[in-house]
Amino acid sequence: MALKYVTEGNFNNKNVIARFDFNVPLAKDGSGKITDTTRIDSALPTIKYLLEQNPKKLIMMSHLGRPDGEVKMKYSLAPVAKYLAEVLGQEVLLTESCTDRGIKTIIKLNKQKLILLENLRFHKEETDGNDEFAKTLSEYGDIFVHDAFGTAHRKHASTYQIIKYFPNNSFGGFLLQKEVEALNKIVEKPAQPFIGIMGGAKVGDKIKIIEKLLVSVDKLLIGGAMAYPFLKASGHSVGKSLCDEEDVKLAKQILTSSLKQKLVFPIDHLCSESPEGAATHINQLDIPDDKMGLDIGLNTIKKYNEILKSAKTILWNGPMGYFEKENFNKGTFAIAESISKLKAFTLVGGGDSVSAINKSGVSDKISHVSTGGGASLEFIENGTLPGIQALKFGVN
Repeated sequence: MALKYVTEGNFNNKNVIARFDFNVPLAKDGSGKITDTTRIDSALPTIKYLLEQNPKKLIMMSHLGRPDGEVKMKYSLAPVAKYLAEVLGQEVLLTESCTDRGIKTIIKLNKQKLILLENLRFHKEETDGNDEFAKTLSEYGDIFVHDAFGTAHRKHASTYQIIKYFPNNSFGGFLLQKEVEALNKIVEKPAQPFIGIMGGAKVGDKIKIIEKLLVSVDKLLIGGAMAYPFLKASGHSVGKSLCDEEDVKLAKQILTSSLKQKLVFPIDHLCSESPEGAATHINQLDIPDDKMGLDIGLNTIKKYNEILKSAKTILWNGPMGYFEKENFNKGTFAIAESISKLKAFTLVGGGDSVSAINKSGVSDKISHVSTGGGASLEFIENGTLPGIQALKFGVN
């Protein structure tokens, strides 16, 4: 059964309840200033389209931060309501909570079209996937729209259970559609050669995706702290590099695979005695005992770029080094630069990789930058997500 998107729905004179991902970073000074509006901006095409369809009301819902089921006003969606009002040029009414008894009256009587429910995660029932809570939310709308791809891997009340109350009346938004179509190019039949680039820290967090990718990629380039457990598992010295024994164990397990020849590791490193120190080029595989690896070296960059040249599909998850520090951003930025120039389908996913791509200034030259983080990895592992399955087939 095909997934239905908003262009197939009739929203005229209906109350539409829509789940978005407005989980934006806020300034640490407590001012409530949004430091990166990307997630809200990504939802705007769906919001604007729905408003053009002349609904009675558009009731928007989201979570923000991790208030753990308690009302913590530092996680209020008030800054989001303010920003939405500015960019849409109309008032956005923020409710006191998302289960207010007065919400139904507001929907009936209030002139404003746009209503934003206060943070869903002020109620533990949201993350518990509580059916009663989902039912309460469903009573605000005639039609449900799911555009929160970043939470579609969770069986939460507002992303999963709620769908059962809208049989044949649930639709995916434009962001969800964009993510699913881009990720399907990786999952279904990626154009060959297909090269994966995997960085970041823990092998344990990414073992499933590594095992899955080894089946479909031609090569899997490993960088960042991800490389050190593999190097240690192969008998090399990694000095003081980030590398725990559990990861070494998992790396050994992956290295017993018949597909291990697809893995490509760094051949040199940028190291220092601490993350704050100056970079020293170590032109060999082994890292001295008093140093830690913090970036891939120039020879590795050259080697990886040579492999990437022929790629038709590239998936990148995780930076090549401690890119937040200028001394150790060369590897990440060099890979970003080179994939931005290729005539391949390029998909970048995962919080740190997206941040690195944005900092490198080439994000507009990448085919698809996923907003999903964990959701995009889970989609690649499983070929779908619970929230997407529910949109297609409903919830039992």
